[in-house]
Amino acid sequence: MKIFGLKENLNPIKERFSEIIHTCVVEAFKLPTDKKFHRFFPMDKEDFHYAPERTEAYTIIELSIFEGRSVESKKHLIRSLFEHIQRELSISPQDIEITIIETPKSNWGIRGLPGDELQLNYNVNV
Repeated sequence: MKIFGLKENLNPIKERFSEIIHTCVVEAFKLPTDKKFHRFFPMDKEDFHYAPERTEAYTIIELSIFEGRSVESKKHLIRSLFEHIQRELSISPQDIEITIIETPKSNWGIRGLPGDELQLNYNVNV
């Protein structure tokens, strides 16, 4: 998970933002609660350009996941993120961009193994 935003806006809410994202992902993808890998990229204004109809709250969320989740579970996650971020952080859905990037397990290297050789303690096909 990568989260990009202006550092002045992102830094003060990073911890709460991470909790919101994690809650939504665990619920939508049925992940164990200990599966939390978030990386924040607070950006300087000169390095973070966005369309004029966005505000300084504009935030990009990129999820890199194993392929296998259903369209329904991905849409559920996206809707849940928009809803919770707006309700709990007062960031408009207009200022949130979410991208889910799916790759085959064999394209991952985790804990010394290709991803398709791992024994996971959760189901990817939800």
